[in-house]
Amino acid sequence: MLDDELRELYQEVILDHQQDPRNFGPMQHPTHHAEGFNPLCGDRIRLELDMDGDRIRQMSFTGAGCAISTASASLMTEALTGKTRAEAEAVSQEFRDLVTGKLRDTEGSEAIDISRLGELSVLASVQQFPVRVKCVTLAWHTLEAALTAKKQVPISTE
Repeated sequence: MLDDELRELYQEVILDHQQDPRNFGPMQHPTHHAEGFNPLCGDRIRLELDMDGDRIRQMSFTGAGCAISTASASLMTEALTGKTRAEAEAVSQEFRDLVTGKLRDTEGSEAIDISRLGELSVLASVQQFPVRVKCVTLAWHTLEAALTAKKQVPISTE
């Protein structure tokens, strides 16, 4: 019963953010940006940040992708706006560990309290579909590139 409820919530969140993505559109004067590409399914994203010192004042994204990729980018921009770089990096790492199954203990249950991730935690079920992990993490890898300004070429999930 709980699995059905979680699956329904997952589908509702994905559809909501795919149909009405938050913070979608170009930013006037971003201080940081990066582009990402998932060659497996063709997802493309341009992530733009307006940093005020060490704090993310605003985030936006453009591009085209599957429902999971778009929803993940939308949820990410909501979750990280207002956070410091260190806070954003910590949430990003925890989220990527969650969706790749790295936060599970030896019995297969969550090793940490994922409620800290808020609405992002509904994307945890993507770990059951390994081919979709790259879709859900594309925006997060692109965020890392934008924050560190390591690359000016698009990052890839490959």
